[in-house]
Amino acid sequence: MSINATLFVQCIVFLILVLFTMKFVWPPIAKALEAKTELSAANKRVEQELVQTRNETASRLADADRRAQAIVEEAKARATEEGNKIVAAARAEAEQQAIAAREALREQVAALAVKGAEQILRKEVNAGVHADLLNRLKTEL
Repeated sequence: MSINATLFVQCIVFLILVLFTMKFVWPPIAKALEAKTELSAANKRVEQELVQTRNETASRLADADRRAQAIVEEAKARATEEGNKIVAAARAEAEQQAIAAREALREQVAALAVKGAEQILRKEVNAGVHADLLNRLKTEL
């Protein structure tokens, strides 16, 4: 065989190899490269969504913490206010009881004074007749 015929046959074999490669070998390789590119893009999207989800979660947790603190502070304020109302009511009640006790004590002292005066004078003192005198005695006590 001559060199030209060998060269011609080699060219035909090369063309057949190129056609075979283009028809059967190259498409799976191209698909694999595309899949690798798509996989890389999908991984990037997943990472971005994970970062976004983490940020949203952190933000929601921070909001929940702030809301919890606000609720606690509000409850403390209400408890303090309620405590102040209870203390004020107790003080008012104690003041009223003290006034009532003073009045009862005045009544008792006035009764004892009248009894003492009766015994000193050895005669009965009429409370109706001496009401003005007894009222002045009560206010002095």
